[in-house]
Amino acid sequence: MIIWINGTFGSGKTTTAYELHKRLKNSFVYDPERFGYVLMKNVPRAISKDDFQDYPLWREENFKLLKQISEGYAGIIIVPMTITSEVYFDEIIGRLRETGSLVKHFTLSTSMQTIQKRLRKRLEGRNSWAYQQAEKRIQHLSSDKFKEHIKTDTMPVEEVVETIGTLAGVDLLPDNRTTLRRTIDRLRISLKEIGLFK
Repeated sequence: MIIWINGTFGSGKTTTAYELHKRLKNSFVYDPERFGYVLMKNVPRAISKDDFQDYPLWREENFKLLKQISEGYAGIIIVPMTITSEVYFDEIIGRLRETGSLVKHFTLSTSMQTIQKRLRKRLEGRNSWAYQQAEKRIQHLSSDKFKEHIKTDTMPVEEVVETIGTLAGVDLLPDNRTTLRRTIDRLRISLKEIGLFK
C-alpha cells in the first residue's frame, strides 16, 4: 500500500508522514522531492523550469520508482508530497492505481492564516516561494480530485495520524515515546524541512 499525504507547503505533510512511519510496523518514507533537486541541479539555468514537477521526467521516474518499490516491498510506503495539478496527479497516482497499486490519498486541508503562521515558524516570510504559492495551491487542492480531505487547523499531529490510520485501514502501533522524545523527533523533522538538519 502507498499512503500519499498531500497538502500545500506548511500543512504538516512531512511531520505527519514521519509520525505515521513511527506508528507502522513496516513502513518507508519515500520523498519525491529528492529526484526533483537532482533535476534542478543538473539542468542548465537557461532551460530550467521554476518547478521541478513541470519536468515530465520527474513525474515519469517517480511513477516508475514507486511502482517498483510497491511491487517489491511488503510494507507501507508513505509519500509526503504536494501535487496540485490534476494532470500530474493522474500521471503518478492515477497510473499507479491503474497498474494495480493500492494508493490511499489524503490532503491535509488548512486555512491560509494557519499556513502563514506555520511558514513563519519555518523562517519563511512573505517573499518565500512557499508563501507566494500557498493561496493558489490551497484553492487547487479543495477540488474533489484531491479527496480525502482532512481539516487540520485545530487538529494535533497525533489526531491527524490516527485519522489517516483509520481511513487507510491500517493498524497503528502505540506511541510510547516520552513528551521530550516526541518533541525532539518533531524538531529534527522541522530542522530538516528548513535545511538545517540532514
